Amino acid sequence: MPPHAWLLLGIYLVVLLALVKPVGAYLAAIVEGRSTLALRLGSPIENVIYRIGGVRKNEEMGWLPYALAILLFNLLGALAVYALQRLQLALPLNPQAMTNVSADSSFNTAISFVTNTNWQGYGGESTMSYLTQMLGLAVQNFFSAATGIAVAIALIRGFARHTAKTIGNAWVDLTRITLYVLLPMSLVYAVFLIGQGVIQNFDAYKAVTTVEVTNYSTPNLDAAGQPLKDDKGNAITGAATTPIQTLPMGPIASQEAIKMLGTNGGGFLNANSAHPYENPTPLSNFVQMLSIFLIPGALCLTFGRMVGDERQGWALLATMTLMFAVMAVAAMYFEQQGNPLIGKLGVDQSLTALQAGGNMEGKETRFGIADSGLFATITTLASCGAVNGMHDSFTPLGGLVPLWNMMLGEVVFGGVGSGLYGMLVFAVMAVFIAGLMIGRTPEYIGKKIEAFDMKMVSIAILVTPLLALAGTAIAVMAVDGRATLYNPGAHGFSEVLYAFTSAANNNGSAFAGLGTNTPFYNVMLGIAMWFGRFGVIVPVLAIAGSLAAKKRIAVTAGTMPTHGPLFVMLLIGTVVLVGALNYVPALALGPVVEQLMLWH
Repeated sequence: MPPHAWLLLGIYLVVLLALVKPVGAYLAAIVEGRSTLALRLGSPIENVIYRIGGVRKNEEMGWLPYALAILLFNLLGALAVYALQRLQLALPLNPQAMTNVSADSSFNTAISFVTNTNWQGYGGESTMSYLTQMLGLAVQNFFSAATGIAVAIALIRGFARHTAKTIGNAWVDLTRITLYVLLPMSLVYAVFLIGQGVIQNFDAYKAVTTVEVTNYSTPNLDAAGQPLKDDKGNAITGAATTPIQTLPMGPIASQEAIKMLGTNGGGFLNANSAHPYENPTPLSNFVQMLSIFLIPGALCLTFGRMVGDERQGWALLATMTLMFAVMAVAAMYFEQQGNPLIGKLGVDQSLTALQAGGNMEGKETRFGIADSGLFATITTLASCGAVNGMHDSFTPLGGLVPLWNMMLGEVVFGGVGSGLYGMLVFAVMAVFIAGLMIGRTPEYIGKKIEAFDMKMVSIAILVTPLLALAGTAIAVMAVDGRATLYNPGAHGFSEVLYAFTSAANNNGSAFAGLGTNTPFYNVMLGIAMWFGRFGVIVPVLAIAGSLAAKKRIAVTAGTMPTHGPLFVMLLIGTVVLVGALNYVPALALGPVVEQLMLWH
């Protein structure tokens, strides 16, 4: 790797680790209700919200009412986003007169944004009105992020409390996280992005005359609007020219801020963070990468503070950081190697020289290989899904890295909240495995891990690989699943596997090369997203309730330390062996075969 890549990674880690401690302390103060300036200033607004909603903020909930409140809150959010899409033509703030979105696409998008997945089978600037973008998608960016953090806080309370029947009040947690954490941070961040050149307005789109006439190919469509193909399955295209380019406008900066801070990932524009209107400068690119990991990293230290042992939080953060560093180096290294076939096949020497500097296909030239490889690692580990390059154009092993990152589960930083509770689930698994090896009853943070806890851990760990692998199998067998698969062989299989892995793990990034805005994929991926989110959340809350009810066990000479290097290594091994090996056979059919074919 070039010096720039090492320097970029080093600076990124230094700045991140410097910021997570103060943010973690602030998060702990907010969720514990300690007197802070933010709580004092915002309490009148908070109390009005409780009165309107009929919430008694001093009444706490057991794990089951807490889970039902979370499910109800998100179900109502999904219905609201669905309705906005289906009615947007008749609603205001639609200067481009965007038509109503189809039922299957509306279903997929509503679930996508409610589950913090933000999978987009459509072009944002050509499909959604300003009202749908703001009131539907941006609002759910806040609420889905608040949901993840609230569930993480409930699980932390399970470890911190003893002989307790409650784990908090879901409505209070959602309100305070949104009001005191996500809103102010997003406001400051949006102002910074506007200063960098991100657009924020309500203007109609601008049509401008370009300096040169643009020549391009456009697919010929049949009566149903689907691309026509020849007898070999290749798309039939026709030549077209235009001297006009339409420049999208809209409230982009405000949505971009919570898209990154909330690890949502859904872009206002189809090109996402590769578009100069969403990510104009190298500085904005660096800050976007930083903001993705900021709250997930800070929550590790919030955990340490709330359980009364900051070393526990640092151990989790160290685990995440080590795994991230390895994957970031791998992604940047593989992309720096380029494509060996270009020189071997006698292609033009200028292309060979270009590949000698690395694989620039699909990269935004403003950022280059190192920044694109690092961004891809961060966004797939954090379950964010924002992209500043085309993952489908990565080399086979370079593309394997983001795919593998998602297969680890939401644990290496992960989504806001979901990363912490995902890693804590694996921590419980790790101490259970260690307990079996040394013949002791497993315990973690002073709580015995018993049969019920392990059943819930098993469900939480296995639900996402089950959804991803079963969905992939159905798609490659079904006629409708293969109908929009435009790349054959191992790479086409990788694209389908990536799509379902991304959906089930609530990531939202895509390999592309796969037409997913069809009734088949919209419904299948929507199901994977919903159960990939709440099929994990409900067992996690059940674990929180179980742990809160238990007595705290005193530390003895036989207690296994869970804050040192040995536990960090045990936790990493557990994540890799238990969390990702479910996917090894599928990876062997996709990226691994493709890499072997590349060198054949």
